[in-house]
Amino acid sequence: MSPGTFIAQRPVRFSDCDPAGIVFFPQYLVMLNGVVEEWFDRALSIPYAQLIGARRIGLPTVRLEVDFTAVSRHGDMLQWQVTVAKLGRSSLTLQHACSSNSGELRLRALQVLVCTSLHTHRPQALPDDVRAALQEPV
Repeated sequence: MSPGTFIAQRPVRFSDCDPAGIVFFPQYLVMLNGVVEEWFDRALSIPYAQLIGARRIGLPTVRLEVDFTAVSRHGDMLQWQVTVAKLGRSSLTLQHACSSNSGELRLRALQVLVCTSLHTHRPQALPDDVRAALQEPV
């Protein structure tokens, strides 16, 4: 774990699972997005809801690479780790790792987010406060 890694825990809920009793793979992406929101709220101290709502700044995912390495079942507690891999003018690349509490890797992902204006839906530079928060160790 690098010094700038954010860690969040989340249980696997019944609604995350398919009839086989394991996490339905798109649900991991819903969890991943929730962890990014939590990271902004808790680690960066930038309320994600205000970023999207009042400030009208979007952070859509424009690239996502995911490796699913093991199944997760209802009741499992998952540990998510988020690390900034690259910071650009209007984009950031995040590395994600999702593991069981025993340390078994369940998912690894690389996510690229682009800062956009929700008025124009065009890319824009990351705001100064967001950039400063992203450059601080978590």
